Amino acid sequence: MAATTPRVSAVIFDLDGTLLDTERATRDVLNEFLAAYGKVPDKEKEERRLGQMYRESTTGIIADYGLPLTVEEYAVAIYPLYLKRWQKAKPLPGVERLVKHLHRNGVPLALASNSVRRNIDHKLLKLKDWKDCFSVILGGDQVPRGKPSPDIFLEAAKGLGVNPSSCLVIEDSLVGVQGARASGAKVVAVPSLQSQRQHYSIADSILYSLLDFHPELWGLPPFEDRCFTNRTIILEFPDRPCNFKESSYGDCTYEYVPDQISGIFFGWAKPEAGGVSRSVISIGWDFSLRTVERVMENISQALAITDEDQAIARDALDLPVFSEHAKL
Repeated sequence: MAATTPRVSAVIFDLDGTLLDTERATRDVLNEFLAAYGKVPDKEKEERRLGQMYRESTTGIIADYGLPLTVEEYAVAIYPLYLKRWQKAKPLPGVERLVKHLHRNGVPLALASNSVRRNIDHKLLKLKDWKDCFSVILGGDQVPRGKPSPDIFLEAAKGLGVNPSSCLVIEDSLVGVQGARASGAKVVAVPSLQSQRQHYSIADSILYSLLDFHPELWGLPPFEDRCFTNRTIILEFPDRPCNFKESSYGDCTYEYVPDQISGIFFGWAKPEAGGVSRSVISIGWDFSLRTVERVMENISQALAITDEDQAIARDALDLPVFSEHAKL
């Protein structure tokens, strides 16, 4: 990012896929719902729906799969399935630390989501006490037009009492990035779909996760610490060197580690042969192929494990704060 990046005075966050991993938590809802009608979701169509307004998305689903339902009937039928899954959603990597840090340093914060306000209120329960860090919360049903229109960002800036050009928007969807740019704000993209990463070039910065966010680059107060997260990631290998089969992120189990997890990780491994040993793992994305693939271990061209990585992991795992986890 250029050194001339102007200072921002407020930050506007998206919700789904940016703050909360709701998209992963609800990934099977549509499959389950469509199965009752003998239908199977089309992956490409569903990826294009990412970030759309609820009515637009719902209308498209009904039309694409020929469902004998009105928008209202569909909403009533599928809502309980989503409500149940939202309770499993977890904050994404680096989110809680960043939000609390900005709030503690007096940076005005807003939440602007294409979700309807009723749904936002249910999801915010997962943010616990730090949902109160946002002085402005807006849903797509509270503005004339949803993303990619700039309306919701203009209204959020107005509520914060700042000019849109003084705002930094953090988004995961392309429609959100487009709307933020149209409002005149600066934009940091943290794509939910890494396979679509090349389409986010209009953003001022593109990150893998908010663990990579440096506030000082935007004129915001820098972090006082270098500790990113204390979450535990448990990986299960069906057979090496295949990609991981299952992970436990916090106290919630997902089929895969969140897509925003990328980098070099170290910890303790217990092979089926027995015993516990130190382990260093590379998690990233391989963009060298036509089909973007999630990769693990030292097979990623972009995230090769170096001798320095191994040395740091070896020394760190001797420290009490890490060595005690070996017995787990």
